[in-house]
Amino acid sequence: MENYRLKVFRAVAEQASFRKASESLHLSQPAVSQHIHALEEELGFRLFDRSGTRTALTPAGKLLLKYAERSARVLDEAKLALAKLDGEVSGELRLGASTTVAQYILPRILGAFLKDNPRVTLSVVSGNTEEIVGLLLRESIVMGMIEGPPLSKEVHVEKFLDDTMVLIVPVSHEWVGATSVPLQALTEVPLLFREQGSGSRRVVEQALRKAGLPLNRLHIRMELDSTEAIISGVEAGLGLGFVSAWGINKAFRLGTVIPIRVDNLEIHRDLTLIRKLGPAPEGVAAAFQRFALAQKARGA
Repeated sequence: MENYRLKVFRAVAEQASFRKASESLHLSQPAVSQHIHALEEELGFRLFDRSGTRTALTPAGKLLLKYAERSARVLDEAKLALAKLDGEVSGELRLGASTTVAQYILPRILGAFLKDNPRVTLSVVSGNTEEIVGLLLRESIVMGMIEGPPLSKEVHVEKFLDDTMVLIVPVSHEWVGATSVPLQALTEVPLLFREQGSGSRRVVEQALRKAGLPLNRLHIRMELDSTEAIISGVEAGLGLGFVSAWGINKAFRLGTVIPIRVDNLEIHRDLTLIRKLGPAPEGVAAAFQRFALAQKARGA
């Protein structure tokens, strides 16, 4: 029902990237650029500033985004009202997921949810925890799935799964075969960390502080933007890294990385479902919320 150019525009604005928008929309990057160029030609305004390293909205783009998001919400309400006529869950669900959840957990949840609710259409935006919370507060998404607690009091939080962060090393590392290593040994090796704003990084830093290891004693060789990037870096011998236990199954089966226990360091966290404070969700959002929270019993 939504004007497709506006949908493409919203995707680029939310992702701040033509490449990421093309991936979320399953379009080629040139096709996304063509849609945006046509919209700019139609309106007579430049909507994005592409001069820097990131794609940023112009003043005209920021203004249009407010109306585009409002239009999308009205259309969602119309679909919900129509769906109530036959009692079947249908309509568009706009979700956000932090990187680890998006890569390793959300696909299996969405597959099962869509099997039960075939008339639902989904759009998913991924980013680090901080980015997903920002999208939720701007109402670009109606619900988010993140790693750990958000740094905002404006969101409602519910746990849906448990997670454990583990230290991984390449199979050629001298620690392979050890029952565990001392906590202080982490100060003697190069480490690969997630970027600032990542829920994974925040949880690791909190656990290290609680264990009594000052962060300024660590040698953080590189900051990377995904679990996969850290795993690849560890495989290549660039350093050691903490990653979600959900993310290492493939690499562990292939025998390229090994989890290593660190004395006096346990890193557990909640994977949480978030929405803006206010009335409980209805329709397709409520159906997805019930389904996602049921994963606690199923263990995903």
